[in-house]
Amino acid sequence: MSRYLLDTGLVIRHLRGHRPSVQLLRGMGKSGRLCIATITRLEVYAGMHPQEQFATQKLLSRFVNLDLNKQIADRAGEYVYTSRQAGQRLHVPDAVIAATAVTHSLTLVTLNTSDFAPIPGLSLYPLQA
Repeated sequence: MSRYLLDTGLVIRHLRGHRPSVQLLRGMGKSGRLCIATITRLEVYAGMHPQEQFATQKLLSRFVNLDLNKQIADRAGEYVYTSRQAGQRLHVPDAVIAATAVTHSLTLVTLNTSDFAPIPGLSLYPLQA
């Protein structure tokens, strides 16, 4: 059974009723386990519209939530450090999401492959925006 970690942008699109995103996640949910990092949960709540509170809670309850732990935090910190050394900019939330995927051996489903491309050992499921 495939296991997937969903990037924040995809979850938000689903929440806002973006039909291709809704259909994709429904299909993926039938064939695999859908997970989110706790930082994704935070980002979704931070960006929700007032009228979306119930729908947000309902949607997020369907996913397996993977907590931030020392191993993920250390790995994410290494990703940020390495990207800076290479003259790139990896945002902390993206580093935490990537580290969560790598730590749990999950495939990251994302619309932003360029944000995650330089991360070693990360399996990506790229989507078109």
